[in-house]
Amino acid sequence: MFVMLHKPTLNLLTSGPYGLIFSSFVPFYFDIPISTRYRVFGIRFTDKSFIYLAGLQLLLSSWKRSILPGICGILAGSLYRLNFFHIRKMKFPEFISSFFSRLSSPATGSSSTAAPSRNILGNAPSYAGRQVEGNYPSSMGAATIEPPEDAIATLVSMGFDRNSARQALVHARNDVNAATNILLEAQSH
Repeated sequence: MFVMLHKPTLNLLTSGPYGLIFSSFVPFYFDIPISTRYRVFGIRFTDKSFIYLAGLQLLLSSWKRSILPGICGILAGSLYRLNFFHIRKMKFPEFISSFFSRLSSPATGSSSTAAPSRNILGNAPSYAGRQVEGNYPSSMGAATIEPPEDAIATLVSMGFDRNSARQALVHARNDVNAATNILLEAQSH
């Protein structure tokens, strides 16, 4: 067996981030809404079809060496999606998370300006009656500004209901990107 590990010509698995890439296909399939549908030569496509085709090409690119890492990635993404063994509640120890928090923001001198940590029961708006984990700045203390109609319309065009879109925009201080993240996180829980 050790002979197989030392001979470079006998590489059984492709190196690279296959597991990470293919595990991200699971939330992409379930959480990202389809915004465009069209037909080409009678075959139905969506705006997500070409991402799937690129993933299939990557999966089959090294044939036998890339199939196993790709399938393991899809399996890992599925287990996370199903919250198998309550994996979503697992956290890194505080000293590890604070180390990487300081490492990721070396320009700031104090740790008080570092990114806020995720709290289990955040005060983000609910989507279909569910609470989401909030890691967005709270809008408490600031005057609530009514979101612009075009921002609400943008979120509604993505498939979110109007009231949830408005609540998310208020919570995200009218930042459409942050509001989209809030709504997507709410759908995944």
